[in-house]
Amino acid sequence: MGCSFPLDYVHCPQVHTARCAYINTCFPCILKPSLTHRKTREKKSERSSNRMASSPSFLLLAALLALVSWQAVASDPGPLQDFCVADMNSPVRVNGFVCKNPVEVNADDFFKAAALDKPRVTNKVGSNVTLINVMQIAGLNTLGVSIARIDYAPLGQNPPHTHPRATEILTVLEGTLYVGFVTSNQPAPNRNKFLSKVLNKGDVFVFPVGLIHFQFNPNPHKPAVGIAALSSQNPGAITIANAVFGSDPQISDDVLAKAFQVEIDWLQAQFWENNHN
Repeated sequence: MGCSFPLDYVHCPQVHTARCAYINTCFPCILKPSLTHRKTREKKSERSSNRMASSPSFLLLAALLALVSWQAVASDPGPLQDFCVADMNSPVRVNGFVCKNPVEVNADDFFKAAALDKPRVTNKVGSNVTLINVMQIAGLNTLGVSIARIDYAPLGQNPPHTHPRATEILTVLEGTLYVGFVTSNQPAPNRNKFLSKVLNKGDVFVFPVGLIHFQFNPNPHKPAVGIAALSSQNPGAITIANAVFGSDPQISDDVLAKAFQVEIDWLQAQFWENNHN
């Protein structure tokens, strides 16, 4: 007859056993570890943790987790309430804008008579971008969206540029556009892959965030019009030629000549038009 629950633990003469409550018999049992054994295991566990923390795989995992965490907060700040109308007069500087007192918010904070249905005068490169972002509509703060009308003269273009904080989706309202973007640096054979398309009225095309892209009106006689939505309250724009050859102060001739392998003086002497209003 056995015992299912040892109520009294004792040290039997020859083996570590426990005496059962209802029979006077010793049988093998598992004794609680001594303090010395516990400390030994804790030291081994600590050494194991230290080895894991110093191993390359652990460090790589930590770096990946840090990268993922950074990406999670890299886009526009998300709203934690119905809206956060930008207070343009606040002296406080944050990523975006401080919220206006909700009691003082009114419909005009979400409105602008932008006349986006009216054509714009184009410039030297043959385009004009009318951007409506948080600077024009304070209610866009934290909402992660903006809009732009783009006018193209015959043979006009919106030259190669990037939006560092936004993906762009473009639709053609009038005319025809030749559009495209270039991927980031890739290993051979793809390298910087160029993706392009001819768009007609009603067509839609997407430019991924941060990639160099352009639009060109191939018609020598008729203008074109597009409307673009962008996934940021303040998408930003970097026109490649303007940034590289028209920076203030100018980038060193030696740097540019080495990078582009051309004579730089003439390029820097040009007037680099800004078509973003």
